[in-house]
Amino acid sequence: MPEVAEADRCHLLIRNGRIIDGTGAPAFGADLAIEGGRIAAIGDLSSWHADEVQDASALVVTPGFIDVHTHDDFAVLASPDMLPKVSQGVTTVVAGNCGISLAPFHGEGPLVAPMHLLGGLEAYRYPSVAAFKEEFARARPALNLALLAGHGVLRVDAMKGDCARAASESEIELMRARLNEALSEGAIGLSTGLDYPTSSASPTAEVEALARCLADHPNALYTSHIRDEGDGIIEALEEAFQIASQAPAPLIISHHKCNGRQNFGRSRETIALIADRSKSQPIALDFYPYIASSTTLSPEHLDAAWDVIVTDSETYPKAKGRHLSDIAVELGCSEVEAAKRLFPAGAIYFSMDEEDLKRILKYHRTMIGSDGLPGTEHPHPRLWGTFPRVLSRYVREEGILSLEEAVHRMTGLSAETFRLKDRGILREGAHADLVIFDPATIRDRATFEDPKQTADGIAQVIVAGKPVWDGKELSGERPGVFLERENAC
Repeated sequence: MPEVAEADRCHLLIRNGRIIDGTGAPAFGADLAIEGGRIAAIGDLSSWHADEVQDASALVVTPGFIDVHTHDDFAVLASPDMLPKVSQGVTTVVAGNCGISLAPFHGEGPLVAPMHLLGGLEAYRYPSVAAFKEEFARARPALNLALLAGHGVLRVDAMKGDCARAASESEIELMRARLNEALSEGAIGLSTGLDYPTSSASPTAEVEALARCLADHPNALYTSHIRDEGDGIIEALEEAFQIASQAPAPLIISHHKCNGRQNFGRSRETIALIADRSKSQPIALDFYPYIASSTTLSPEHLDAAWDVIVTDSETYPKAKGRHLSDIAVELGCSEVEAAKRLFPAGAIYFSMDEEDLKRILKYHRTMIGSDGLPGTEHPHPRLWGTFPRVLSRYVREEGILSLEEAVHRMTGLSAETFRLKDRGILREGAHADLVIFDPATIRDRATFEDPKQTADGIAQVIVAGKPVWDGKELSGERPGVFLERENAC
């Protein structure tokens, strides 16, 4: 019997799949070979032999989904199987968003909201990105992670928790030094959460001073939870454009929305403005497919919402998963007073318009990000269902995007924007991070009432050539790696 040439042999061979390569190009039928954690070949591989063969007939094969907006900094260490993410096809997450990241933090200040969304003070034990990377390597998560350095955390650390004021020159210089160190050690950029107590008192000039550090680190990014997503959204967008231009660095606008009934329809203004400014500077967005947001429970956020669900409360644990209006009746007080009594707590706010959501999704530079909060006891369903929800509701049911374009927004566009080399695309030589799913049945099962539910329709999730989820069970493989910017790979 003749020997099989090494060129025609691989570890894993996926046959008869419908390939969607992540570029937005039309799907095509082909086989795909994986060897050494990389894609070895795509095409008619009928002559190839493999240690393992999978039949993907009637299924699509796509790059692994990249969740560009997460708060998974602690989750990847505490729950490295990352079930909420890999079960919906996510193979890479970007953490450190909204100005809060576990690293770098020297413990020089008490936690300031919303830092507790990642965990208690004991979680913030990484004075450098290098220290976080070492812990990541020990934890061996099932998926890959890239980390942003959070302005809010830098601020709390440098100002010893006294954040209700502008930073002094010496405090800004300390933040700059720590940001430069973080970027040198592998952080992919700077994130801000200018609507939060950590950073709301920071003037634009303070953030610009930090953003200018990005110029010394090629391909570093600036992501921003802007200062106002409601009535002052245009002014807040203008500030974000200005800060990014000072770097200069690509700008990613976090979880873009128009918050509150009085702002329904304003996505026409915001998308037009973003498209215009994109002619002179690189700008992209991330987005989650729900009309409800989730963050800390705060009286300041109640006016924009017509319904509020409490996700967790340290002072009133039985509030978990219940409507704030019902809790207020139970406590015999107003909803504002109830919010104060429950704090520290988290909440889900229903405050957005479906038509705005669709308009933002249609914009060609909109990526998909869950913005899920894994530390909450009754999380927003976006933690478990974001990516299947886009593919079922907005592709299959409503036709807002084609399947190929939706996959592009979850993979190729994300990898390109975040400078993640050889990810988000199916081609020879690229990393073998893949999802195999049935486009006719994929759907999210996570709901606001029962949020911790895995998705239907996903047959296989593969990271670095190793299966991590088969649609029903975790494999136990944990091949994730810490990702750095393209120039640092």
